Amino acid sequence: MTTHAKRERLLLADLLEGAGPDAPTLCEGWTAYDLAAHVVVRERRQDAAGGILFKPLQNRLERVQAEFRQKPYEELVQLIRSGPPRFSPFALKQVDEAANVVEFYVHAEDVRRAQPDYAPRELDPVFSDTLWNRLERGAKMMGRKSPVGLVLRRPDGQTAVAHRGAPVVTVTGDPAELLLFVTGRQEAAKVELEGDEEAVAKARSAPLGI
Repeated sequence: MTTHAKRERLLLADLLEGAGPDAPTLCEGWTAYDLAAHVVVRERRQDAAGGILFKPLQNRLERVQAEFRQKPYEELVQLIRSGPPRFSPFALKQVDEAANVVEFYVHAEDVRRAQPDYAPRELDPVFSDTLWNRLERGAKMMGRKSPVGLVLRRPDGQTAVAHRGAPVVTVTGDPAELLLFVTGRQEAAKVELEGDEEAVAKARSAPLGI
């Protein structure tokens, strides 16, 4: 059975291929070429990928990504499509599913939504629930830098607290849109915000994400 991560991986590769290396993305300062290099380094160079989370390793990460940025764009896209090498922990189906569903969904939208004529994507309920489960688990980490209290709410009323504090801003939307919001893509997320006007403005510009 094809996993969500596998499907999102192939979709991301297709979007990168179709957009071309110079296409903009929602990642500030990154083209599709930069994004492709990031994805490849993350699952093929664990010695450098730690820089995504740990600042002391950030210089090494940037150096290794710059090296991969010298590879042909088509090669990077193919490395994403073909998946990680056997020695990578991401080669394990369970690890791939746990670590890459959100990663690939968000980066696919980074490519898609940066295009002026992007078409909205309809997600099936099972995948939406999967994204919501990931969001519930990671909300507090992604919302830890919020300057205001932040509550994420699905249209059916289910909620997840991304940050405790006052005043509180409630962000309502489908799980996929909430995920984009709390990973720092606030302007691209199709959500509604409720709360004090000043607090809402702070939530929109907060440095959310990993």
